[in-house]
Amino acid sequence: MHTNLIILAGGASSRMNTSLKHGHSSNIPKVSKALIGMDKDGRPILDYLLFNAEKAGYTNVYLVVGEQNEAFKKCFGNKSKNNRFKGLNISYAIQYIPEHRTKPFGTADALFQALEQYPNLQNETFTVCNCDNLYSVEVFSELKNSSETNAFIAYDRDGLKFTMDRISRFALVQLDSENYLSNIIEKPTADKINSYKDSFGKFRVSMNIFKLSGKEIYPFLRDCPIHLKRDEKELPTAVLNMLSTIPKVMKGFLFSEHVPDLTSKEDILVLKKYIREHYKT
Repeated sequence: MHTNLIILAGGASSRMNTSLKHGHSSNIPKVSKALIGMDKDGRPILDYLLFNAEKAGYTNVYLVVGEQNEAFKKCFGNKSKNNRFKGLNISYAIQYIPEHRTKPFGTADALFQALEQYPNLQNETFTVCNCDNLYSVEVFSELKNSSETNAFIAYDRDGLKFTMDRISRFALVQLDSENYLSNIIEKPTADKINSYKDSFGKFRVSMNIFKLSGKEIYPFLRDCPIHLKRDEKELPTAVLNMLSTIPKVMKGFLFSEHVPDLTSKEDILVLKKYIREHYKT
């Protein structure tokens, strides 16, 4: 059991124009999509994500944000560390951009910088997830209370309830007979996709929520190679490299449920409707 949650919120892809309605003018600057208002009070998806995490029993939250992070501090506390927010203790880790780059170096780099700035995490267990997916209380609880050292959620692709076009962009995962991760397949080709079904005839998908041992994942974050096409250091790559060194290191927990997310402007109205129907706002 652990109480640490790291939320990745510093990526360049987490920005979109918020010129849609909900009390904003049409020429406002871009903000993190994790902070776009989702209800009549302007609560963002990140606030609801924190609500679910707190209900699951997490207490220590580390938000990995960019160097321009004033908007996050207005929402969740202006101190660098130990802000009290709705039963949670929130601290910030900064994902700095190297001088030779114009955008962050990816999710593996974001987590690596968090562990560098909070060395205690290098010897502790934590859950790490995206800032723009609304993971359920049940999923958070499964990872928090698991006795496994490293684990992740393997979602039934059918249960995600996304369009086939969106689902085709997700990575599939393969599990062995004991549900330990054996492979992650990015954008499998149509001629091979059916070979990745599991013994239940299901496609399994990772939505980038992991329970990790800081001690075990740290060297693989530090040494993570740059993806040739995306020019980033990606957390799944670090996980696969750990897997190649430590057999049966990552347990997969099977879930079949929708994961509301905020990938594009079109998702805003969908997510607002979901929140109205599932939360008291």
